[in-house]
Order: sequence, then C-alpha cells, then structure tokens
Amino acid sequence: MSTRYDGRQPDDLRPFSFVRDFTNMTMGSALVSFGETRVLCTASVEDDVPRWMKGQGEGWVTAEYSMLPGSSPERIRRERNGAKGRTQEIERLIGRSLRAVTDMKALGEHSIRLDCDVLQADGGTRTASICGAYIALHDACERLVMAGSIPANPLTTECAAISVGMVDGQPVLDLPYPEDSTADVDFNVIMTGTGQLIEVQGTAEGNTFSRSELDALLDLAEAGIASIAVAQREVLATAPEPRSPGR
Repeated sequence: MSTRYDGRQPDDLRPFSFVRDFTNMTMGSALVSFGETRVLCTASVEDDVPRWMKGQGEGWVTAEYSMLPGSSPERIRRERNGAKGRTQEIERLIGRSLRAVTDMKALGEHSIRLDCDVLQADGGTRTASICGAYIALHDACERLVMAGSIPANPLTTECAAISVGMVDGQPVLDLPYPEDSTADVDFNVIMTGTGQLIEVQGTAEGNTFSRSELDALLDLAEAGIASIAVAQREVLATAPEPRSPGR
C-alpha cells in the first residue's frame, strides 16, 4: 500500500481524540478532533417532547449543526432564519444516527438536542460530529439516571462514523479536505458499536466504481469505526460528575 500525502497508510485513521465535558453548562459535551478538524458537541435536555409525540411515553433526540465563521480559510456566513440545504441534511443525518442507538421508551418524555458546532474544518465534519455527539448524549443520559429522571441509560450501543473514498484509484480511510475535494468516490459510513450499519452515503464524483471497490470501502469503514468505538468506550468507562437537569 502506498502512503498518502500526510504519511498515513490507506487504512490509517487521522489522530483523533475526545475531550469529555469540554464545557459544563449542559448535561453533556465533548470536543472531538480528527486531524485538524475540531467539533464541539453539546447535549441539552428538555423535560418535554414535540407536540406530535406527547402522551406516548417516548423521548426524542434531534440535532443542530453549524460551521462557525472562522472554521475555514474563507469566512463562513452565519445562516439566518433556520438551516438550509447542506446544513439541514447534516442535521437530519446526525439525529437519525443517534436515534438508531437510543431506546426512546427508556428515555421517557424527554428531548435531547445535540448541537454540533464546527470550530475548524478539514474534512469529515459530519462524521466527527456523530462521534462526538454520541459522547455528549451518553453523558446527558447518565446524568438523567443520576438525577432519578429515568431508570437506566437508554443508549443500546455506541454510534460512530467515518469517511472513506477512492483517491487516485485507491480505497482510503478518513479523508481530510485535500483528499475529500479530489476523491473519485466519496462515502460517509455510520455504524453501531456492535458492527451494524446505520447509514451509508456515497457517490461517484466523475468516475464509476465497482462492487469490489464498494466492499473494500465498507471494510475500511468497519475497521475504522471499530477503533473509534473502542476509544468511545474508554472515554466513558467512568461515570461523569453529577449535574442537575437544566444546568
């Protein structure tokens, strides 16, 4: 396997980390880094659910996503009057992904909003957001248990995501911007900590790809996500400090 422009092998993740409880004003937070990409994820809890869910005894998990003005070399304009286009699509992806590992009945009639704010963007912001949002969501649920609001953590397993793509005819894992912007094929893969697929988003960017190349990309993603899930478990191995709902 040939090395990439940053010295990694095709199946190497960028250096990544999670800083748990990066802020203390919400029930859960994490600063997630993949290479030069940085995303702050927070989880806010409301003792309420959307109107269409009231009285059903189930909770709700949703997400908002934003690239902050200084997150890229060219200033990103703030979105006014609600999210549009790409932003809304990413928000829906994050929400779907985290709901897939949440037992909504066990959550009870609580809503948890995950805010993912990109501080610095160098590729993979949506996948990093999912990985960090899981940490924030986990701790928010743990603190609801500590407060006696729910009997047990409703999360069933980890949730993680990563990008894969075909660059110069080679399947590669975890694309930074220089690769993402020139890839022939670009995929985002979301999986559970038990290896089940949640969502696969992929497209050819000018060149077609074969079934064997698709399988190679999914194999790369599966191995990368397994490593991320291990890191998530390590970060969450100890209980968070108690914190009151509404903080």
